[in-house]
Amino acid sequence: MICNLKKYRLLAELTQEELAEKVGVRRETIIRLETGRYNPSLELAIKISRAVNTPVETIFSFEE
Repeated sequence: MICNLKKYRLLAELTQEELAEKVGVRRETIIRLETGRYNPSLELAIKISRAVNTPVETIFSFEE
């Protein structure tokens, strides 16, 4: 999985902690997502995409 979360989180001017609070997870989950060590559930991916106002497929993609 390719994760562009950090880029779009920064564009949305959110800290990891602020994003975590908005989507209902711990900051550690955001860290793991940004470093590619965690694959989000569909529900979490959608919450994140709404929080940073970016399409989910722009933030998360899979290599073919």
